[in-house]
Amino acid sequence: MASQDWFDKDFYKVLGVSKEVSAADLKKTYRKLARKYHPDSNAGDATAEAKFKEISEAYAVLSDTAQREEYDQIRAMGSGARFTAGGQGAAGGFEDVFSMFNQGRQGGGRFQSADDFEDIFSMFGQGGQPGGFGSGRFGQSSGGFRGYGGPSRGADVTARTTLDFLTAAKGETISLQAEDGKPFKVKIPAGVKDGQKIRLRGRGRPSPDGGENGDIVVQISVRKHPVVQRDGLNLRLTVPVPFVEAALGATIEVPTLDGDAVKLRVAPGTPSGRILRVKGRGIKTTKGTGDLLADVQVAVPSHLDDAAKAALETFRDLEPAENPRADLMAKART
Repeated sequence: MASQDWFDKDFYKVLGVSKEVSAADLKKTYRKLARKYHPDSNAGDATAEAKFKEISEAYAVLSDTAQREEYDQIRAMGSGARFTAGGQGAAGGFEDVFSMFNQGRQGGGRFQSADDFEDIFSMFGQGGQPGGFGSGRFGQSSGGFRGYGGPSRGADVTARTTLDFLTAAKGETISLQAEDGKPFKVKIPAGVKDGQKIRLRGRGRPSPDGGENGDIVVQISVRKHPVVQRDGLNLRLTVPVPFVEAALGATIEVPTLDGDAVKLRVAPGTPSGRILRVKGRGIKTTKGTGDLLADVQVAVPSHLDDAAKAALETFRDLEPAENPRADLMAKART
């Protein structure tokens, strides 16, 4: 922070508190403002980010007893004093401040000894020693969010768990073990996906300097289901259909995730790859409900007795003289 800012910035006004505010009330006010203007809650909002920086800077000073005392002393000087950055008139700028420590002394307006230097430099926490303005004292950031100052946030803790497919689909409250060995509960929302992360706010490691706790981040792995696969909110499964049913049509049953069966109508002449849909029997979440998609796969018998073989040969002689591969060959030639 530039020297002139120590005079010009009213940190109490920035935080909306009185000069007599207690440390506890100061911390409570800062946390409320920090949550409101935190960049993570205001993505892309430059105004909110600037405000967050301003309140963090103010809290970094006022929350430190020594820095707050120094700040109050400097503000008591009044806004008339000015520090200049150097060049013409620079010495005069310092004289405005130093003269406040020389009123009533001989010379009436100029510092007379090394003690005078110590009087002014001691206000900045170093007693005139080298490095007085760069040793983490007044106006220096304590780390904080993106270097804005203020208390730093505690570290996140990562946990992992593997769920069976049905638990992930339906949701459930499970118990896990923290890194300190203590158990904690996690509510698994319905429809959680493989690789998804669940964040438990404020359940991680504590801040080293009075800031907010970190989070527990639970990473989810989901075991595969023996029958169905997830496709967004939909569930897909492959349904074998015998040749005769596919050719003549039939009503078949397919399993659902709940364990019961639903009936589907297979229209005559249904080919492999046709999708039969059961509305509302997919994954159910707060964002919507998917469907059950049955992918028809025509099953060809691998063993035929003489009677069945003879029947198929008769059918071959009777079926329409169509070549299902004619279109394929024509396209290949072009």
